[in-house]
Amino acid sequence: MNNSKIFDLSPYPLLQQIGQTPLVQVDLTRDQFPEIEVYAKAEMLNPGGSIKDRPVLRMLTQAILDGDLTKDKVILDSSSGNAGIAYAMIGAVLGYEVELVIPENASQERKKRMQAHNANMVFTDAVHGYDEALREVHRRYHALPEKYFMADQYKNENNWRAHFETTAAEILQQTEGKITHFVAGVGTGGTITGVGRRLKEFNPDIQICSIVPDDFPGIEGLKPLGQPEDIVPEIYDDSVVDVKLPVTIDDAYDMCNELARKGWFVGQSSGAYMKGVYDIAREVQKGLIVTIFCDLGERYFSTRLWD
Repeated sequence: MNNSKIFDLSPYPLLQQIGQTPLVQVDLTRDQFPEIEVYAKAEMLNPGGSIKDRPVLRMLTQAILDGDLTKDKVILDSSSGNAGIAYAMIGAVLGYEVELVIPENASQERKKRMQAHNANMVFTDAVHGYDEALREVHRRYHALPEKYFMADQYKNENNWRAHFETTAAEILQQTEGKITHFVAGVGTGGTITGVGRRLKEFNPDIQICSIVPDDFPGIEGLKPLGQPEDIVPEIYDDSVVDVKLPVTIDDAYDMCNELARKGWFVGQSSGAYMKGVYDIAREVQKGLIVTIFCDLGERYFSTRLWD
């Protein structure tokens, strides 16, 4: 891997818009906890509509620089939806075919966005969870390795490096280094690992707080990592996590609805993160907490989130 090279994005103005998202103050906790400041990184403002644009851009462009992704290859990976959209969109911009393996219970809105970018979608049984989609990706790749470039976001170092070099750096700049807590969760582990490592490098006292969803029905896009058979992402660094916060799907839905009543229209992982923010605020009473608003609520109209 030659990380000294930088991919030239100048021919791709849409891709130049990825990152540098605003950090916006969220006033949801101010009345109860006046000495707590809460900020959210507005990742839904990326052109693909989620935080996944960052790692997917880095994984694909680095693979092109390294010669691993050539024009005769089809980009292959599994996704619960948002990374799939990022692969489909960025692949379309760069001129690559994309094949995505997705649990069949992914929201219709995300499936339609991937379809709009002309991605080929393969669905797996939702009963077996996201890990089954990951297994199917490996089966497909090993059957036809000459056909595919398997991005493999679960083990691709460029996943967490994207957040180390961009997301975390932006948070430190936007908070002037005053952040005391960071709240996120584990899907592939890229966000919490990359941001956590950069924040700890800057100040080891910054607390990294990870949401832990219940095993079933779970929270789309987040892994509980509570069962022996769960596939743990290879890039996930549990050592950076100081606090683990249990959150149920109903907690996440309730928080999404509370945020919506304040004007914020975000998806269920963002609601789960805000529930974690509340729990931290209640415990510490004073601090500057940063979390991630991963995507918009529009991606979940076909789920029971807004029932």
